[in-house]
Amino acid sequence: MRIFSKGTLVEYYTAHPQARQPLEDWYGITKRAEWQNISDIRNDFNTVDYVGNDRYVFNIKGNDYRLIVVIRFSKGRVFIRFIGTHAEYDKIEDIKNI
Repeated sequence: MRIFSKGTLVEYYTAHPQARQPLEDWYGITKRAEWQNISDIRNDFNTVDYVGNDRYVFNIKGNDYRLIVVIRFSKGRVFIRFIGTHAEYDKIEDIKNI
């Protein structure tokens, strides 16, 4: 998959160093993936949730962090929309349009 953009991950884990390795792990697995559907994603990340409007939520570092991405399977693209703590995630009012 092609991920837009790694800079977003780097910016976040620079400010939150404890998130670095889990986010780098997610990035490496996702970059090598050739997902076609949520079943494929679950082969790599069994806790991923589909929340509508092409948005998928990943639990990072044992659910300390949440990562929301838009996935365009047909084009092999992943767009990062949000990285934050579980508490910050809980404050999102309209996850389908983030």
